[in-house]
Amino acid sequence: MAKKTHPLDSQQRSSLTKKAQRLKPIVMVGKSGLTDEVIKAVTEALESHELIKVKFVDYKDEKKDLSRVIADKTDSQLVRLIGNIAIYYWYQPDPDKRRISVS
Repeated sequence: MAKKTHPLDSQQRSSLTKKAQRLKPIVMVGKSGLTDEVIKAVTEALESHELIKVKFVDYKDEKKDLSRVIADKTDSQLVRLIGNIAIYYWYQPDPDKRRISVS
């Protein structure tokens, strides 16, 4: 994956949060926790969609820490954590493949 871009500012976070409203969670963190398979699924989803939601079905008490770990391991940015849903953004370096515009 590409390296992280600069941190998102509040306007960019707000814009991405609005864009994510219509999305359904693609990856679930269940009873097995944060496995290599979960990280791989998040990575693949980010490469395809750039903006995704991850739902914490289990490990709800640890969701803040786990959501940061997911961002670090997938080289993505945690846009926002709302309830048990984390929103992640990954900057697509190839302009021809880029789906999400962050301004």
